[in-house]
Amino acid sequence: MESLSTELRVLASLLGHPDLDTKEVVQELAAHYTWLEPAARELENLSLDTWQAEYARLFEGESRCPPYESVYMSGRMHGPQEAELRELYLRLGMAHNGAPEDYLGTLLECAAVVNANAEVGKDYWSELWDGHLRQWVPRFCFELRHHSRIALYRAVAERLCVLFPELQQNVAAA
Repeated sequence: MESLSTELRVLASLLGHPDLDTKEVVQELAAHYTWLEPAARELENLSLDTWQAEYARLFEGESRCPPYESVYMSGRMHGPQEAELRELYLRLGMAHNGAPEDYLGTLLECAAVVNANAEVGKDYWSELWDGHLRQWVPRFCFELRHHSRIALYRAVAERLCVLFPELQQNVAAA
């Protein structure tokens, strides 16, 4: 269970805005996660400006793959999903990280918390899975695989698809 929580946190971090340190972080992660190796090799020859431009094209503003539940479920940013998730995070004792509550990185962090704590997890897996993740993340992954011009984001999408059956099993066991 802990390795799944760790991997969910890794995926959440990879959805963050790239900066000067991120390339080194991806290189270090690739030593532990073979699914990141092709992305790490590609990033060796990719400028930070190019990577940041791709990040912006995919995830910011009128983006190709907005990593926000509200966009998929309500057709706009700041939908009612934010309030639902804010309440869930409060019940879990999660501190606000400054990102919108329906941001996929935050949801993956929440899934890691729920997964790591078996007692808490029983009560919250179904709510998190059925009420939120299952509803839109598969579509997000499809869009990300389709639109990404760099291997890193395609790898993130593929890995989320691989982990989804494992997440589904956690819901069934709860």
